[in-house]
Amino acid sequence: MNVLLIGSGGREHALAWALCKSARTGSLFIAPGNPGTVRCGTNVALNASDHAAVLAFIEEHEIGLTVVGPEQPLVEGITDFLTANGKLVFGPTQAAAQLEGSKSFAKGIMKKYGVPTGDYLVFEGHEAGAAREHITRNNSWPMVLKADGLAAGKGVFIPQNLDEALWSLDALLADGLYGKPGSRLVIEEFLSGEEVSVFAVCDGKNTRILMHAQDHKRIGDGDTGLNTGGMGAYGPTPLLDEAGLEGVRLTVVEPMLRGMAAEGSPYTGVLYCGLMMTPDGPKVIEFNCRFGDPECQVIMPALQSDFTELLLAACEGRLDSYEPVVDTQSWYTCLVLASGGYPGSYEKGKVISGIPAESEQVQVFHAGTKTDESGRLVTNGGRVLNVVAKGETLADSIRLAYEAAAQISFEGLYKRTDIGAKGLARF
Repeated sequence: MNVLLIGSGGREHALAWALCKSARTGSLFIAPGNPGTVRCGTNVALNASDHAAVLAFIEEHEIGLTVVGPEQPLVEGITDFLTANGKLVFGPTQAAAQLEGSKSFAKGIMKKYGVPTGDYLVFEGHEAGAAREHITRNNSWPMVLKADGLAAGKGVFIPQNLDEALWSLDALLADGLYGKPGSRLVIEEFLSGEEVSVFAVCDGKNTRILMHAQDHKRIGDGDTGLNTGGMGAYGPTPLLDEAGLEGVRLTVVEPMLRGMAAEGSPYTGVLYCGLMMTPDGPKVIEFNCRFGDPECQVIMPALQSDFTELLLAACEGRLDSYEPVVDTQSWYTCLVLASGGYPGSYEKGKVISGIPAESEQVQVFHAGTKTDESGRLVTNGGRVLNVVAKGETLADSIRLAYEAAAQISFEGLYKRTDIGAKGLARF
């Protein structure tokens, strides 16, 4: 079966790597892909927002399965369009993708169907005064302010005091730092604990949890500085054992599946559950409608089942009779190598050298790279490369990842030095 994968980041390179190993995959096309994905299939210059062009490509190349990597095409409704034209797509519908596309929608569904999460209030753009009054009356810090729509993982502020909160409010509502000025804002209760990402493949009724991982969102060591799209991850995490995962399935994933079905929007695709492990148990911080980035980069090497077959089982509604196999005896660590200045302004076009060859223990997934006019590999984004290592222990995987990353160089290269440290502290 020919497969089309939509996307161009590190997540998509990891997905392409898994798809091309499948016995069910014939020709693999990646749109638009990156310099790393060319080793997995054929990169094609397709704009995912041009649904008619995507459909024409699918028909011309006899694509049997389309896999949508990033959230934007899902929120724009690519699954609906292709499905209406008789094509098989892994990824939720536009209505179901609102779980990521609208924080207020997700909060409302959680409240309605009893999924544990923090308290919240929603303010429209014209209610800036009411939002300011609410913040001013607040006596509990920190608090959480979120842009309602998509913000590439960066539209969240956690002010520690009133001045920071009012600045964040202006940035979100007045300045439109993430989204249009005057967009909807969600103010949430701050949840204390450690974050865990749980990934469940869903077919509308049934679910299979693949793995859990811990992302590192902040730019600086010790979880300091601005939020990013993710500076590294490791998995599995000692924060959840088998009983804990079963609890997440029963209290979070299955109620959401039942709820979305009841709302007339059955959820098919991967459901990313961003959880806070609070003293009162896991509570949902956010849902995403796609694999996490960089968590996907540690999940794909751990998946021992045929990935294409797993996605087909989800699309065809037969997950109840399919049990994926995941390597839970090893540990996987991903380091993000970023451009200097990220998540703020940064320069592109820096020559990259020293990428180690792929091995059983180490993979390097491309994220923000391109090939320049001279054929050199250069930086082309904030998050440039993902170095992933497998180890018999978490300490081994961390060590191997940093050793491999030390071989890579480009001007301005930045990486955190403490990825996985929170996990090690649990042993």
